[in-house]
Amino acid sequence: MAPRRLLLVGEGNFSFAAALSETLDPSTSLTATCLQRPADLARDPVAQENVQRLREQGTEVRFGVDCTQLADAFELHDREFDRIYFNFPHYGRKAGVAKNRELLAKFFQSCTDVLAEEGEVHVALCRGQGGTPADKPMREWHNSWQVVAMAALGGFILSDVYPFSCEAVPGYKSTGYRSQDKSFHVEGALNHIFTRSLPFESLQPRIFRIKLGDQWFSFPEPEALVGKLNRCFLEAPSCHPVKTINEKLIAELDKAFPLKRVKCSFPLLPQGGTGVVTSWNRDILSAAFWISFHEDNANSESLTGGTTEDMEDCLVSFSELSLPKSPGRDSKEEAHEGIYSQAKICLRPSLLVHVQAVIQAPDFLPGSLHILSGPVFQKCRISPFTMPAFHETLFIFGFSENLKDGCLQSLLDHLKGILDNLLTQTFLEGSKLSSSVEFVFQPNGKDYMINVKSHNFGPDCAKDLIIGSVITSATSILHEDQCFVFVSMNLDLLAMLVWSISDWRMLWTFDNRFLKNFVPGKIEPFKSYSLYPPCYVHDISFWLDDKKGFDELEFHTLARAVSQDTVISIQFLSRFQHPKTEQVSLCYRLTYQTCDKALTRQQVASMQTQFRKEIQQQLHVTPR
Repeated sequence: MAPRRLLLVGEGNFSFAAALSETLDPSTSLTATCLQRPADLARDPVAQENVQRLREQGTEVRFGVDCTQLADAFELHDREFDRIYFNFPHYGRKAGVAKNRELLAKFFQSCTDVLAEEGEVHVALCRGQGGTPADKPMREWHNSWQVVAMAALGGFILSDVYPFSCEAVPGYKSTGYRSQDKSFHVEGALNHIFTRSLPFESLQPRIFRIKLGDQWFSFPEPEALVGKLNRCFLEAPSCHPVKTINEKLIAELDKAFPLKRVKCSFPLLPQGGTGVVTSWNRDILSAAFWISFHEDNANSESLTGGTTEDMEDCLVSFSELSLPKSPGRDSKEEAHEGIYSQAKICLRPSLLVHVQAVIQAPDFLPGSLHILSGPVFQKCRISPFTMPAFHETLFIFGFSENLKDGCLQSLLDHLKGILDNLLTQTFLEGSKLSSSVEFVFQPNGKDYMINVKSHNFGPDCAKDLIIGSVITSATSILHEDQCFVFVSMNLDLLAMLVWSISDWRMLWTFDNRFLKNFVPGKIEPFKSYSLYPPCYVHDISFWLDDKKGFDELEFHTLARAVSQDTVISIQFLSRFQHPKTEQVSLCYRLTYQTCDKALTRQQVASMQTQFRKEIQQQLHVTPR
């Protein structure tokens, strides 16, 4: 839909407004403004002619409008502009980059008051001024206007950028260079389009409530997983890409094997239920998120606030959860007496923990492919392709011992064909972006890792990613004459590869613009609506406590929690040991960057300060 109300600020001679007005639909209204007073343009015949032309066409022209104070220029009923233009802003005279950054920051902050919710802000800058990779050549960050960082101060993100073309608006002549009647150098200029970001709020962990038998229990969402529980991406009627890719996988395998889908419960695993972990996945719980259940006697209807969620409908039943019980007493009896009021539970780190239950089920069918899909949660170090929450799909295949080699090879061949077909895409005419799948033997000589060598993030950006595993070394659990193969796949990584999504965090965004990229039945490269977000770097060093060890995994997990997943990199810099006290100090570098929201330097500084406090309290180190 064409924008209905346009606002032009910082017009010099009104030539852009005059040219633009000739291209507009009659239903579109245009308001052209400048900072100068009418008397200031009295000696400029071109400006006077353009103003007269605009007014004859019914365009509103205003003088003395300060683009950093737009709320003062428009009454409440006269705001809500669909698009605001600011071409070649300049502080005036010989102002340096600092003054021009200040101008941009105040302008963007002012735009929040008069821009429609889904409106756009267009800012044209001369070559190199913006400081983004779109500039050719790109200036050093400190010598640019840092337009994306300045926009973040007003809550805006850069959603598009393209060359500024004077030919598209015939008659336009930029003016005002250094407060003179001179044109700006527009060769190589870029038009930057900004849109509103979702507010970067300090998200608080939600409290989840679950009914076990006749008793209600509650537990807090782990801070490192805020916003990632109960998202239901794989459920109907979701159109999330992880669901799309899962359904495609299952549909293709259904053509070659008898299929049985197994309903996946909510991802809670009791401490006493770790007997499902066998020798081939015994390390699976080492990185689990453990939580504490607390007895919750509050009336269910009274807890309906925004941070509390009742999970009765989508959680497992009391008997399915199978909390550990004391000898000689039944589960319901213990529940009523509060035995479970502080049970230790973990969020499921992998669907592999359900293997034994599936095979032991009375309706398990050897020769059929049993499929489970659901979210899993694991603590992990911060890197571009490791994620604390993702969606896993698990294929369980049981068959007779004498058919092992043939069944295994058939499954691997079909799986490779399906994955190659999904990952080898000609996205654009002439594009040679592709991926290749290979099964890499593990040291035990029996199991495989599913490795993908992908160019789908760009021809100069080859990635080797492990998207899953094939376990063939599992001995019979119940059926002595049966062999089993388990195939586990990370659907989030697979979706990233198929749609060229470079940041896993984008899959978890709450911004509705993300899902608008995905058209049913088509696979096209994902186009981000947040381009070139700025990075902020902070170093941190601390003394270790001699009596307590340092857990680097917990250090990364705490950084995730405090930064709300805005830390994208943690780099170890140095280790120092004091020559006299022999006390050890470590130094790390943290890089902050968002993928879908506006993030300011001030917000990052606040998070870094909080991080220093948290590591002291929780990791027992002493910041330097």
